[in-house]
Formats: sequence, structure tokens, C-alpha cells
Amino acid sequence: MTARLFGGDLWIRGGHVVGVDEVVREDVLILRGRVQQVGRAVLAPAGCPVLDATGRLVFPGFIDSHVHFREPGLEHKEDLASGSLAAVAGGITSFCEMPNTSPHTDSPERLADKVLRARARSHADFAFFLRATRENADRLGDWENLPGCAGIKVLRGVSGGSLLIPDEASLERVLRSGRRRVAVHSEEGPRLRLREAALAGRTDASVVEHPLVRDVGAAELSTRRLLDLAEKTGRRLHLLHVSTAEEVDLLRDRDLGDLVTAEATPHHLFFAAPGCYERHGTRVQVNPPVRELRHQESLRQAVVDGVITVVGSDHTPHTLEEKALPYPQSPSGIPGVQTTVPLLLTAVRDGWLRLQDLVRLLVVGPVRAFGIEQKGVLLPGHDGDAVVVDPQVTKPLPLDWLRSRAGFSPFVGAPLAGWPIATVVRGKVVYQDHGAADRPEAAPLSFAPAR
Repeated sequence: MTARLFGGDLWIRGGHVVGVDEVVREDVLILRGRVQQVGRAVLAPAGCPVLDATGRLVFPGFIDSHVHFREPGLEHKEDLASGSLAAVAGGITSFCEMPNTSPHTDSPERLADKVLRARARSHADFAFFLRATRENADRLGDWENLPGCAGIKVLRGVSGGSLLIPDEASLERVLRSGRRRVAVHSEEGPRLRLREAALAGRTDASVVEHPLVRDVGAAELSTRRLLDLAEKTGRRLHLLHVSTAEEVDLLRDRDLGDLVTAEATPHHLFFAAPGCYERHGTRVQVNPPVRELRHQESLRQAVVDGVITVVGSDHTPHTLEEKALPYPQSPSGIPGVQTTVPLLLTAVRDGWLRLQDLVRLLVVGPVRAFGIEQKGVLLPGHDGDAVVVDPQVTKPLPLDWLRSRAGFSPFVGAPLAGWPIATVVRGKVVYQDHGAADRPEAAPLSFAPAR
């Protein structure tokens, strides 16, 4: 178990606490960083700091299990300080960061370097994925329980030499080395490279073609093979950013239970082609692509009925100058860690999610998928992480509320249906009323040993 920082004392008073099953008017008492009492008759010690939540919603601290904060090597796009600031501004109290930084996080030394950086500068609790390669495949089982390790990440479907796991033999080696759940970007690389080659030399290519280049077949074929390998090896998988109705049908039909969990992203749930490309251009270019409305509808239904178990932002910032490059030179990815919670609150307003679903998708889902310890719903013994949401904030999203270094979001101007106004990590208010605490103080997440 990872050592924890000493936490704070806080009495969150007068709010409506959102749990997995219900929303109840209750107070929350946090002492020394841990939840002590939740109920109507909370007795706080004299002098305990008070956070008034009257008329507001009180959620457990949300977890974003899929972000790219770009440090080290790509700090002009984002770093751990700015990315984690955007996280807590959006109600995210813990994050799991992906390994495709520069250099890639593919060794114990590089993992330890990230943990050291985050201890000094992160506003939210953290963990980092290790990247699987052909070279390290047989050693991952020895590394996956290192302090601050969120698990193993496998990348299929982009170029990257040894950093790509394109063949099933190498992937099977990865899956047989270790026991923790493996997170996978699922697109079929050879198919993509053939289709991308057809763009070479073209001057008339448009981002509207992005879903055709990275087509449904590339995602469906890869996911089908991954499900087969999961059954063959018994290794638990987590499918990142599922983007197609066909993949949802595979997950539903195969019904592999806890062996395979799946993630959807806000951009796949709230945008649809071709309209999003016509309106936002390359600012909504992501991998895998935002697709037609039928895929959005299928993903939404999968989120509602539990086929999709986690929502992760896939926060992938680039500068505006980089995003303005002509397609396909323009990079894929958008910032999203700060807007996930308001967007899901919008889904509640629109009637296709419940408030309790945010807890299921952003707390219970990632905790169960990755075995995160001490985090979870607001119950005695858990870390005192909480988010106070004002449901009366219904204005269009202003640009100046955003804290990512990217400086843009395709969701700017979208109507809000609530906004996090106070974010609490282990009993300490780290962000309130659009301002951060003076000194970041975060710690690595801890994880239960895989069985």
C-alpha cells in the first residue's frame, strides 16, 4: 500500500449527497483526510472548518482514468501542474495518466520520475500507466505493482515502432505477463496504415474524412481479436474510448463480465459526424474518430445499461497552432478533463442519465476496473474526496473558466446544467470558485493486489 499524505478536517454541511442508488440530504464529516460520518446528525469537533453546501449536490470525488498530461517532453501542450489544475477545476480528484509522453513511460525509472514530479506539483491524486512494448513484454508482471502504477497500457492502431503491439503473438506475451487489468487502445494498425497511405500527396483531404480513414472496421476487427485473447489468456482487459456501435454489439453479445470492461468518452457521447467536423474542424479530430449519429446513440445506450462501465475524458491537449494545421497533418486529440462532469450533468438534464449514474461511471467504475484502494463513494473509511456542484449554473461554458494549457475546448459555448464549485481532496479544499489552493499537495493512488 502506498503511503498517504496527512489529510485535513472538513465538515461539508447542508448538501444533498449523491450515491450509487439515491440522493439524500446529509452532511459529510472528514477528519484527518478520511470520511468519518455521513448523515443528518453529524457532530463535528469544535473548530472544524465548514464548507456550506446548502442547495448544492455533494458527489464523491470523481476519477478520470484516461488523461494525457504531456509531461515530460511535451510541456508546451500541457504539464502535470496545468493538467491537474484543469482536473480539480472540473471536479476530478484523482487521475490515471497515459504513458505516451517523451520519453514514453516504459520502465520503472521513467515511472518513478513521473511520480516524483507529480508529488511536487499535482493538484489531484494520481497514478501512471506503464507502456507495453515488444522489449519489455516479459517484465511487465514484475513492474505492474510499483508505487504509482495504474496498470499496463497497450497501444494498437498507430505507428510507433517497438512502442506498438501490432501482432497477436506479442500481445499474448503482454497478457501472460502479470495479473492486473490491461488498458488497450483498440484499432487495427495494418488496416489503418493502408488507408492513411491513400492520403499521401493529397492536397484536398478534409477532416470530414477522418472517420473513413480510421474506419469502423479497424476498431471492430481489433476489438473482436482482443476479446478472443482475453478469453484465451484469462487476462482482464479495459477497452479505451469505444467508438462504434459494432463494438458495443460485440461486448453485449459476448457478455464476458468482469473479464472485459469498457470506456466511453464525452466527445463520442456528445458529438456526431459530419456536423461536428463542419462546425469545429480539426478541433474535434480524435483517435478513434467521432462517428455518425448511430454510433453515438449506441454508446449512450451502452452507458445507460452498463455495457460501458467507465467514462474517461481522454484529455489530449495540443496547441491551437498545431490543431490549425491542415488535415491530416493536424494532430488528434482534444482537452476534456475539465468538461466531463458538466457534460454528464447536461445528460441528466436532458433525461438520458441520472445523477447516480455519474457516481457509477466516474467513481465506482474506475475503482472496480483498476482496483483503486481508499477511493469510492462517501462512506466512513474512504478518502475524504468530494465535489460540491451548483445545479443552478446553467450558462454557456465560458472560455475563461478553462485551466488547461491548450486554451480551447470545442465545448465552449455549450449550455451547462451544473458546475463544480468546490473540489476536496482528502479533506482539503483544493479548488473553489474558480481558484486553486495555494500549494498543491497530492499523493499516488494505491491499488489492491491482483488475484
